[in-house]
Amino acid sequence: MSMNFNYLLKYVIIGDSGVGKSNILLKYINNTFSEEFKATVGVEFGAKNLQVNGRVYRIQIWDTAGQENFRSIARAYYKNSVCACIVYDITNRNSFNSIQSWIDDCAKQTPKSILYILIGNKNDLKDSREVQYEEGAEFAKKRNMIFLETSAKTGDNISNIFDRSVKQIDKNIMDNKYDLTNESCGIRQGIRPGSFILSVEQTKKKKKRKCC
Repeated sequence: MSMNFNYLLKYVIIGDSGVGKSNILLKYINNTFSEEFKATVGVEFGAKNLQVNGRVYRIQIWDTAGQENFRSIARAYYKNSVCACIVYDITNRNSFNSIQSWIDDCAKQTPKSILYILIGNKNDLKDSREVQYEEGAEFAKKRNMIFLETSAKTGDNISNIFDRSVKQIDKNIMDNKYDLTNESCGIRQGIRPGSFILSVEQTKKKKKRKCC
């Protein structure tokens, strides 16, 4: 893992099984997509660096299982998250109807400062749409959530999920909206680029002063 980051952020991706959570992770981290559906067992993980306003953010993304029998396992990974990406499938009305239950479940395990993103995935299948864009936008607006429709297949808006959320988190940090002394907020301060070299030089100076 790269040690050159200012802040380490923990993200979770949640939602019903089959909505494309794993492919969102794969597309963002590796720019890959799998047509074959494989249900996540427990959790999967990926990480990537993103720079905002001269600060480097290391995003740890935890993709959780959507099946009910794995939900208790997934809950353990909600804790200490700064951001939750809640995904539904625009071609599956039931997955949209489940959103509130995922929010309620997540809220029990995460800090009140958590940022929620609502993601309507599979917008490359608009001809099979069951959930209108306006429905997702209205749901998100009422709950002060970032909203995007995406396609993990084409890559549409995938990077924007993380660009927009990290920019908001960066603003929140600058506005002192997180208690950075407590890692339960989902943010850990890291090593700034160049700071390790500086600390080595400082150590050498200290040693010289001791021996003289």
